[in-house]
Amino acid sequence: MTRQQSQKVATVLVTAVAIIVILPIFLVLVYIFAQGWSALSWEFFTQPPRNGMTEGGLLPAILGTLFLTLGTAVASIPLGIGAAIYLAEYAPNNRLTRLIRLAIVNLAGIPSIVYGLFGLGAFVLFLNFGTSILAGSLTLGLMTLPVIISTAEEAILSVPSEFRIVSLSLGATRWQTIRNQVLPHALPGILTGIILGLSRAAGETAPILFTVAAFYLPELPKSIFDQTMALPYHLYVISTQVPGMPLQIQYGTALVLLLIVLTLTLVATVVRTIMRRRRQW
Repeated sequence: MTRQQSQKVATVLVTAVAIIVILPIFLVLVYIFAQGWSALSWEFFTQPPRNGMTEGGLLPAILGTLFLTLGTAVASIPLGIGAAIYLAEYAPNNRLTRLIRLAIVNLAGIPSIVYGLFGLGAFVLFLNFGTSILAGSLTLGLMTLPVIISTAEEAILSVPSEFRIVSLSLGATRWQTIRNQVLPHALPGILTGIILGLSRAAGETAPILFTVAAFYLPELPKSIFDQTMALPYHLYVISTQVPGMPLQIQYGTALVLLLIVLTLTLVATVVRTIMRRRRQW
């Protein structure tokens, strides 16, 4: 077999594998969209559930999801970026640092229900935050941290060392170099990791099941120490706990959650593309 023939065979195999992976996902998205589209309306987005959650809308669950996503961002972004800067720019390359990086990678693969149980013990019971937005946000923030740290560190390390050398040679301090040269060029990768991490947090059910989610709350939370509804848990409830629930409401709820996650992913893609075009290396 010639080199050209091998190349063609490899191209066909890779294309076939990509289609096999993408096609089922695409079919699932199309099916959810087709089944849930009829449930979408102004009332569905702006009214609370009523009549045993078989009628009405998703307003408390949508806002609860947004509150938790915002709380997760506040809890995880500063700490995650700070840890990434330390590991990439300040930490010595020794066995301890390598163990820390390995631990971060392993933490990213821990099942979300483990984070939920940890949040229950640490934030709900030990710190006495109760089942609240604060406890749920901190739990989701811990779950998101490994993703943010890993992606931010990789983005920082991808900045050419020449930028640092030139800045330091001109008299800038190490922090000035990081702040003015390294971080602006690493920002596309950092933002992508942040938004993808928040997208995962927005769609999680197990952590909020133990720390914040309520079965039914028609009123909006008044403080961070209140419980709230959330779309992932609400979808679980109406799919398994409510008899006689119309299928279109179930699929409509799934579609709204899917649209939120896809919107965050799309924002990450657009921001990364725009910033990479502005980058000059």
